[in-house]
Amino acid sequence: MDIYSGHINKLIEQLSRLPGVGAKSAQRLAFHIINMPQEEVDGLTNAITSAKANVRYCKECFTLTDEEICPICANKARDHSTIMVVEHTRDMAAYEKTGKYNGVYHVLNGLINIQKGILPENLNIQSLVNRINDDIEEVIIATDPTVEGETTALYITKLLDGRTKVTRLAHGIPMGGHLDYTDAHTLLKAFEGRK
Repeated sequence: MDIYSGHINKLIEQLSRLPGVGAKSAQRLAFHIINMPQEEVDGLTNAITSAKANVRYCKECFTLTDEEICPICANKARDHSTIMVVEHTRDMAAYEKTGKYNGVYHVLNGLINIQKGILPENLNIQSLVNRINDDIEEVIIATDPTVEGETTALYITKLLDGRTKVTRLAHGIPMGGHLDYTDAHTLLKAFEGRK
């Protein structure tokens, strides 16, 4: 027997599809949204609709942006000779929180995972290779220290061999860990200990 009406159940069901939102959290969010003033609900729905319609990938680094070129790639004060390769935009955001990295990024939007059918051609690897020219001094591979992250790092290292200096983050981040859950201090130590 359903406790709530169809509209409430539908809202809870949709919210529970979001990553990291379980049934109880979805229920709390649903009731919070229902009790919000109408203008706040309209603002939330407009922000979701607008983001979905206007956010795209940066033409240089493939992070999410609502501009053709993201603010980091467009920033002339950043060190464009150093590229940090990350799996997702949220990983890039984690490094930005340290305040210590001044280069640019390249977002793969995934990792090589043969079992799931994710091959190098499904990722932004070729676009990384295309970015390498005489002005690029270092590519820092900052993928998660998982089997998939290590596989991807090795693949990219082999592709860039002889074209530029390639470094890998030190293992200050635990195996099986995820960058977006790692604190800024650990990220900074991993960055400083790269080899």
